[in-house]
Amino acid sequence: MRIIFFGTPDFAVPSLKALLDAGHEVALVVTQPDKLKGRGHHLSRPPVKEFALMKGIPVIQPQRIRDESFARELGSHGPDAIAVVAYGRIIPPAVLNLPPLGCINVHGSLLPKYRGAAPIQWALINGEEKTGITTMKMDEGLDTGPVLLQQETPITDDDDAAGVGARLATMGALLLARTLRELKDGILAPRPQDGEATFAPPLTKDDGRIDWTMTARRIFGLIRGTYPWPGAFCHLAGEKLTVIRSSVSDQEQVFAPGRIQDISAGGIAVGTGRGILLLRELKPAGKKAMPAAAFANGRRLKEGVSFESL
Repeated sequence: MRIIFFGTPDFAVPSLKALLDAGHEVALVVTQPDKLKGRGHHLSRPPVKEFALMKGIPVIQPQRIRDESFARELGSHGPDAIAVVAYGRIIPPAVLNLPPLGCINVHGSLLPKYRGAAPIQWALINGEEKTGITTMKMDEGLDTGPVLLQQETPITDDDDAAGVGARLATMGALLLARTLRELKDGILAPRPQDGEATFAPPLTKDDGRIDWTMTARRIFGLIRGTYPWPGAFCHLAGEKLTVIRSSVSDQEQVFAPGRIQDISAGGIAVGTGRGILLLRELKPAGKKAMPAAAFANGRRLKEGVSFESL
């Protein structure tokens, strides 16, 4: 088929590659504009743009996608379908209604759970035991379109948002290729989303703030769900620390929230609203990540000192 692809971050690259591997003609890639990044404010290309240019696919980066001229430009390519994977903007009706097979979206959750921009992160933060990929036919709502295919994957205690994201990106690519194949063959019928909808709004930097009065399990989920961005953070004597890895060593004991209960080679055991959280890896502001035990030794920390939630 002749496809137009909308996508921006690393998560979308496997899906674009899968379309090419399946023999589809990707006539055009639409991605977000280059952005200034880093201390040097250098222009950075979206990963999808980098991959598309490497494959010789035309790329456009419109500032506005609701102009009639944009829909006309897409229509001039005569797409059979438009594939949308983590593009980052709401697709207007003029584009949704353009291709005969519609706009097909790859979403990183089991819809209708976790509609929105950060489904992977919020599933981990909320302690879900499974997540998955949904392909759907897009409508004008926010992730409200009818479901085409879904595939589940478990979430383990070893997972974080980066790892689950990479896994779902691969799963989503394969499911997108299958979805398009079955749509073309006429054997796939869209079905309404079933169940109670939940939402996954974009994360902000402040969403990573650790509240030590929360349960150890909840903080554990926050640390995994906000890695690598924005990162779960707290303060010690005014110094900002990002917690990279942790584990729940006890879910029931109650000690003063934020108080260091024990320091060992395994890390720093900290009291919470309920349970003990073992901090395993920390990153001081402006420095590299290090084992929590090494941080404790370097700062000569003692039991009884408390982390803060400034």
